[in-house]
Amino acid sequence: MSPSPLARSAAVLAAALLAACGDATTDPTPVPSASPGATCEAAPVSGTPQLTSVRVASGLSAPLDVQSAPGDRARLFVVEQGGRIRIVRAGALVPAPFLDIASRISAGGERGLLGLAFHPGFAQNGRFFVNYTDPQGHTHIAEFRASPGSDTADAASERLILFVTQPFSNHNGGGLAFGNDGMLYIALGDGGSGGDPLGNGQSLATHLGKILRIDVDRAQPFAVPPDNPFAGNPAALPAIWAYGLRNPWRFGFDRATGDLYIGDVGQNAVEEVDVGLASRRGGENYGWSIMEGSRCFRPSSGCPTAGLTMPVAEYGRGDGCSITGGVVYRGCRMPGYHGTYFYGDYCTGMIRSFRLVNGVALDQRDWTAALGRGIGNITSFGVNADGEIHIADQDGEIYRVQPAN
Repeated sequence: MSPSPLARSAAVLAAALLAACGDATTDPTPVPSASPGATCEAAPVSGTPQLTSVRVASGLSAPLDVQSAPGDRARLFVVEQGGRIRIVRAGALVPAPFLDIASRISAGGERGLLGLAFHPGFAQNGRFFVNYTDPQGHTHIAEFRASPGSDTADAASERLILFVTQPFSNHNGGGLAFGNDGMLYIALGDGGSGGDPLGNGQSLATHLGKILRIDVDRAQPFAVPPDNPFAGNPAALPAIWAYGLRNPWRFGFDRATGDLYIGDVGQNAVEEVDVGLASRRGGENYGWSIMEGSRCFRPSSGCPTAGLTMPVAEYGRGDGCSITGGVVYRGCRMPGYHGTYFYGDYCTGMIRSFRLVNGVALDQRDWTAALGRGIGNITSFGVNADGEIHIADQDGEIYRVQPAN
């Protein structure tokens, strides 16, 4: 990986997770977290304890994404860049892949199998979605199916949802996530090269450099939600939710508020965290390539900023060179950290956090020394069914964040 790397039912699950935290006991017996009154896997620790990271899996090949299926406390699903999805069960890597589509993708650099999202109703319908680049380097958003509870998906069940031509080999984005509204959100980079030569970031006539929002339940291959911000604009693609992004490498929702957090990789000066507040209902322009973070990019000074949504946090090349967007903690074990956003840097292994209060990043902390030990290249943050944070290291390991005691 180069320095620029890589709901209805969802709302029910989020509420169940928060309810589970309140009923936590010391009984470690796993129970479905989507059930009202479910217990957490471990007792909560009060306050804001010191944190540490513990390795929970190894032996993976370039893991890029960590996901859990709704209500499934037994398994973690890890996306390998080379085209496989692996299962981690009770700290052990299941030998056979959950899905193997290595023959259908191009891998290496910023290409490969890049993202995974489970349908909120996966436990009943077995539907999940992936983002990958094909042998020509173009983006496929595809649906697959698995029998609920099975450790093996049906590789022949692929259904193409969206195809996006990629003009260059980098800046593919790759993230997928279902929002609290049950819609599927998709992150795509500006198409690559350097400096956005095609002007994709600011163009509403392309899916590149955007967050998209689609409905995968109402039509085939998908429907455009009528409340999308550009659905009635004949000059814009209606699936666009937000724009002005360079290479959004990992995004996620605060399941309590619905706010959307995006880590956007910079050109050569600034890495940024952007937030789309749920109250805005989309339509944000995050500025690329007019701006890189809070700095003018084109032109280099005096750039027009009216109508742009500024980042809530950023850092320069002295701290890292490629942001990996993270997660807002809403887990069971550490209730004192509820609402805290954890993110990192691919190049340096830096890990930081903040809380968003009235649109301002407060309580900014550096966790690199405490959490980054042994972690080299951070490619992703994810959560298990209890909402506990996991970190993927491209070297092949998965770590869990937990209280140091």
